Amino acid sequence: MNKNFTFAINSISFDENYQPKDNTRITTNFANLARGDSRQSNLRNALRMIDNSFNSLANWDNPKGDRYSLELEIISVDMDIEGSGEAFPSIEILKTNILDRQTNERIEGIVGNNFSSYVRDYDFSVLLLDHNKDQPKFSIPENFGELHGKLFKHFVNSEAYKQNFKKPPVICLSVSDNKVYSQTENQHPVLGVEYQPNESSLTEQYFKKMGLQVRYFMPPNSVAPLAFYFFGDLLNDYTNLELISTISTMETFQKIYRPEIYNANAVAGKRYQPNLKNADHSLTQIVYDREERSRLAIEQGKFAEENFIKPYQNVLEQWSANYA
Repeated sequence: MNKNFTFAINSISFDENYQPKDNTRITTNFANLARGDSRQSNLRNALRMIDNSFNSLANWDNPKGDRYSLELEIISVDMDIEGSGEAFPSIEILKTNILDRQTNERIEGIVGNNFSSYVRDYDFSVLLLDHNKDQPKFSIPENFGELHGKLFKHFVNSEAYKQNFKKPPVICLSVSDNKVYSQTENQHPVLGVEYQPNESSLTEQYFKKMGLQVRYFMPPNSVAPLAFYFFGDLLNDYTNLELISTISTMETFQKIYRPEIYNANAVAGKRYQPNLKNADHSLTQIVYDREERSRLAIEQGKFAEENFIKPYQNVLEQWSANYA
């Protein structure tokens, strides 16, 4: 049955003319920016912020700070379950490409960065909420994240992935506001100072089921650590320019969506607890509706339940049980 599980990979440029397709997950960072009256200035400003951040980190042989520009592609992964040609939009990630204006060379960056998935929306916004509706104490459903984790690993090991991407994905998320992070002695020239959390989070456990481990670093010029999820060896498997492409892209998104943490006016200290109520922060020139995003996550979770989880329940359970 495994052989009937196929992935189709589509790519669209994320530039100032980007318009979300009807079937894209509208909660994804980039889709949210590309809507409403300010869509073009939002996109232009976000892309300029990404380029400026990239050049300030890649500052060697770059006296004017304008040597590099990033080109971003939105990668959509559709999954065909029974070879029926009926594809379900399973995963959306972002790929970076680096343009070196000095040599006119295009350098492949990292795939992953942003991560969104309908099944994850279902897990967190439908299954987890329903499970805890009438419970006195918060708990996690049995096998939570198992199916999603196996689907993701299956995708990363697929021929479709290997034909399109040279290296495993790196996903970069914000830190959790209910954990405390302590600075370590470890420092990397590009990723910056490493932090360690006081405990594991539900997100960490969820991503672990996807085969990913996590490390937390605060890059130079940043005010808070970022969470980097990866396979293998984050510090040695990727070049400095590849890592910078992820940092500059994802920190820009976080400055827009989590300004209380990533656009705070004070830098994280040796012991750091992120605070989403921190009033001492600056706003970017970019319009964004945070409440709409939470509401849409629930809608999209229900879409996944109706169009994927329920109709294919038997097939998925059988596949998941046999997945090695």
